[in-house]
Amino acid sequence: MPDIIMRVGMLLLVGLLVWAIVWYGRRFVEKRRRAALAALPFVDNQSVAADSQQALIRILAFMSEDCRQCHQMQTPVLQRVVEARGERVYVEEIDAPGSPELTQRYKVLTVPTTVVLDARGYVHAINYGFANTQKLLEQVDALP
Repeated sequence: MPDIIMRVGMLLLVGLLVWAIVWYGRRFVEKRRRAALAALPFVDNQSVAADSQQALIRILAFMSEDCRQCHQMQTPVLQRVVEARGERVYVEEIDAPGSPELTQRYKVLTVPTTVVLDARGYVHAINYGFANTQKLLEQVDALP
């Protein structure tokens, strides 16, 4: 009987520890997301293509050269979003390791990360990790 009580106690202790780690992790990510959403507007006329000036919505796609998920999954999704919304959306791929100032500004935690900007350059949404087509289209369509 004491052996069972010891096992149940250990199980509860491990469960509580896992819950605390998950709670802290979610809180940490949400704090970073709020800071990214409060970032100053993105204005970088030097790296923007001439045809993108007509776009109302920009998506900054943070990637790295060695990120398989970025190139095999996120890039095709971004292409589908551009095809679906045409000239309304412009995607700018950003090398996360090569752009530490932007990575810090938008609190990028992992690659891929996508940042949806409105026409004025303010952050509307940020997605840490892979973002599917439906999610990105919903975020784009929520903008005027």
